[in-house]
Amino acid sequence: MINHLIVLGGTGDLSARYLLPALAALRAAGHLDDGFRLTAAGREEQDDARFRQWAATQLDRHGATSPADARQAVVDATHYRRADVTDPSDVAALVATDEPLAVYLALPPALFPSVVTALHRAGLPQGSRIVLEKPFGEQLADAVALNRLLADTLPEESVFRVDHFLAMTTVQNVLGSRLANRVLEPIWNSTHIAEVEIVWDETLALEGRAGYYDGVGALKDMLQNHLLQLLCLVAMEPPITLGERDLRDRKVDVLRSIRPLSEDDVVRRTRRGRYLAGRIGDRDVRAYADEEGVDAERRTETFAEVELELDSWRWSGTTFRLRTGKALGADRKEVAVHFRAVPHLPFGHGGVALPNSLFFGLDPEGLTLDITGIGSRAHTFVPLELTARMDPPELPAYGRLLLDVLNGDPALSIRGDEAEEAWRVFEPVLSAWSRGVVPLDEYAAGSDGPGPDGRAGSVRRAATARPRGAP
Repeated sequence: MINHLIVLGGTGDLSARYLLPALAALRAAGHLDDGFRLTAAGREEQDDARFRQWAATQLDRHGATSPADARQAVVDATHYRRADVTDPSDVAALVATDEPLAVYLALPPALFPSVVTALHRAGLPQGSRIVLEKPFGEQLADAVALNRLLADTLPEESVFRVDHFLAMTTVQNVLGSRLANRVLEPIWNSTHIAEVEIVWDETLALEGRAGYYDGVGALKDMLQNHLLQLLCLVAMEPPITLGERDLRDRKVDVLRSIRPLSEDDVVRRTRRGRYLAGRIGDRDVRAYADEEGVDAERRTETFAEVELELDSWRWSGTTFRLRTGKALGADRKEVAVHFRAVPHLPFGHGGVALPNSLFFGLDPEGLTLDITGIGSRAHTFVPLELTARMDPPELPAYGRLLLDVLNGDPALSIRGDEAEEAWRVFEPVLSAWSRGVVPLDEYAAGSDGPGPDGRAGSVRRAATARPRGAP
């Protein structure tokens, strides 16, 4: 196990909100001992004492679920180094040691190539690992070039392209539900499943993130990585094992089977939108284009939806719909598997039963099955909801990812060819959108999204906006 983590960009929001609390959770669970060290690197001029004070404040704010002694242990294990990550000599000084390191690039993706080049020139100690956040490049060519740099620096099994969605309990339960239950696996195909919706709709607006979001947009922020990863888990063939090779091979198979989108497909199967001023609950939300730091001329989308089809034996004829939006009227974060209707109802003309749906709740986490039961009157039906609640996970998603990095298990990270295939899926969409082939619709904050009826789930949203199983 690696005992020295270096975070480049150690004073940023990712460190404050996720990495520091994840380390405290690892310490509380007994996964980190007194030999663990954290080096945070940033441009600010400060000493260890000042940084530790900042880290303690962030842990109190974002990591309060971990015991105070675990939080303090992380603070005590932390050191600060001023470094310009674009300066090869500063990077070389950071990694000048004989012990293996885990180097976490908590940085804007545009800096990845220069930082990886600097790490390559400096020479990382034997057994070291590099961790990169999404998005992995801005387009396919970027991903290919970055993969070449990484291959020159470390072997593939030492490169962790992380996506914290893959470490969420319910996301992993998608595989568990499929592969460990005979009642589901025989019907997990297009014969029985009409549509799969993978949705991350949120009432959250921009909330001061213009510096990142306005240059990325909804499709690159969510669909190209997080939601596409969920599609892979839903659609993959059963792997021989859950080891890194078998699991990632099957995910790549799914990506390769996604039917390429022509320009006509992009017009028919994609939507994009940007929110206007509106009201969400008891708060007024100003238009995205009026948010501080937004360049309205970029025409960045805050809503994105793409329909995909898979050319495979299992999934031919099933629609996979990926959707995300900001400043919507209700939170809806789930994988929804919609089954086809039964072929015949032996109840005469009075019986109408809705198709079954299976929901994997992402936030809040849970599992719900919507079925149809017999009502009190003859030949009438009533909807029934069967809900399972998950036990709280031992570790938060970032805790699980960091543990895998320190232990050297890349199963939940994204392999190089997988990152490239993900860009192949969405490059036709990005190209067509950049040329205005698909209009940038507008929708009021607090609404169901763009379109006359909030297509792609406005009716379902009304039924599913509340937490599953809630009264």
